[in-house]
Amino acid sequence: MLEKYRNLGWKRFYLYFALCDETFSLNYTLKVPVGIDRGWFYFSVSLLNHLYWFTGSTLGGILGSMINFNTQGLEFVMTALFVVIFLEQWSKEKKHYTAVAGFFASIVSLVAFGPESFLLPTMVIILLLLTLFRKPVEKAGGLTASISEGTVDP
Repeated sequence: MLEKYRNLGWKRFYLYFALCDETFSLNYTLKVPVGIDRGWFYFSVSLLNHLYWFTGSTLGGILGSMINFNTQGLEFVMTALFVVIFLEQWSKEKKHYTAVAGFFASIVSLVAFGPESFLLPTMVIILLLLTLFRKPVEKAGGLTASISEGTVDP
């Protein structure tokens, strides 16, 4: 997202702050309509998502204790969401170095730390891998190359 948010002035600071899974997925995959300012488009998506999170969390905190229903099986929804996001990003990129790094970091952390504690180590490993290998991935045709070739909305 650093490349997509480059040259957006003061808006990029809010865009970095408001970045979460859903905002990333939307801003990464959506094409900015012709004639629409790219910065304001990303800013609007991020702000609306931020407001949805805030409103949903507030209402959930207030009404959550008053409304009772069976949530058994809902964890599947989050798994399905992440699989869809992964496949969408996979189909958009020419080279899959970042996806493969994330997949293997997840597997290694899952085996090493178990299902209850693997998420944070996975994020640290992914951050380290992408930081260490950013230049080689970009040279080999990672996301930056796709952006410059116009296959991904800049």
